[in-house]
Amino acid sequence: MNQSKAKLWTKDFTIVSSANFFLYLVFYLLLVTMAVYAVEQFGVSESQAGLVTGVFIIGTLIGRLFLGRMITKIGNKKMLYAGLIFFILTSALYFINSGITFLLITRLLHGIALGMASTATGTIVAEVIPEERKGEGIGFYSMSITLATAIGPFIGLYMSEHTSYQSIFAFCLALGIISFLIALFVRVPVVKKPVQTAEKPGFKLSHFIEPKALPIALVVLLLSLGYSSVLSFINFYAIEIDLVQVASLFFVVYAVAILISRPFTGRLMDVKGANWVMYPTFVLFAAGLFLLSTAGNSFVLLLAGVLIGLGFGNMQSTTQAIAVKVTPTHRIGLATSTYYIALDAGLGFGPYVLGLIIPLSGYRNLYILMGLLVIVTTVIYYFMHGKKDGSVLANIASAEPGRKAN
Repeated sequence: MNQSKAKLWTKDFTIVSSANFFLYLVFYLLLVTMAVYAVEQFGVSESQAGLVTGVFIIGTLIGRLFLGRMITKIGNKKMLYAGLIFFILTSALYFINSGITFLLITRLLHGIALGMASTATGTIVAEVIPEERKGEGIGFYSMSITLATAIGPFIGLYMSEHTSYQSIFAFCLALGIISFLIALFVRVPVVKKPVQTAEKPGFKLSHFIEPKALPIALVVLLLSLGYSSVLSFINFYAIEIDLVQVASLFFVVYAVAILISRPFTGRLMDVKGANWVMYPTFVLFAAGLFLLSTAGNSFVLLLAGVLIGLGFGNMQSTTQAIAVKVTPTHRIGLATSTYYIALDAGLGFGPYVLGLIIPLSGYRNLYILMGLLVIVTTVIYYFMHGKKDGSVLANIASAEPGRKAN
């Protein structure tokens, strides 16, 4: 097959990636501002402020788990538009100042909206990418989230210092509207579904998640648990080691490392297979965590950020591509939902779980423990997927074709 003829940067690919970028820009912008807003506006405790942040991720889990299965029934485009409209409406609720309970409800609903919309964007982009360029394409698509992780917190912190919270909410509302307007121009592929018998009533796990994606989802859960130690506690750790000013650059170098490396790692996965990316990134991620545990100066802290970006940053896109590759085409929506459920669960519940460990271990030992967790996960990956990765690549040619755009 002449892979150079398969076009990746189509109009639809660009539209979906851009819409997804604006969604996650709002998420990360509010991630760094809502806890402080809750304390200043309502005088809540730090634990309640943390709940204001975390309940959003719980909402995304609800959106993916219970609404992800609907995407195969109502269609990708309808799910995308419903999610984006709900995202805009819930963004407007931030203007209503009715106490901490109302804010928590708003955050929960806003998270559900993101779960709906981002599951749809992830499903659509997996279908518009040529089969032989899945790894490369998903790598580029997930860079929309990577850019948001770097730009969102920067804008959020800047606006919180120089403008009012009402201005922040207005800006987020505008970003949601822009995402919706962009998405209006996407043409969503129609996937030919196999003939199926009527579903039997009752609870079935396969109605909510994709069983074929569960093995790699377990790996994603453990890896995101490890990364949550960085995402949630790097600022506290920086205060402890007196590197607060440098810590603001940590996620910038993290994002730059991903932006530089991901085009190569995505292509490498398509040509050589997932193992050629996964095993080196396991080493880099673990090395970054171990190095972070020893940080005593700016260079070491930022170098750890680079290694973690090269490691976990490339694992994100590779594991998502694996989840898509091992799944029948008509169930890509559930596979995407399953992947993000695992990712969100690790990032959302990780801070609470690890918060129980920190009083006993301290931050330095925490990062050593997380480095060991990554090593253990390497072994788990081998048994869950690594040892059969060659067979997955061999079966790509038998993937279901037959798509047309509507």
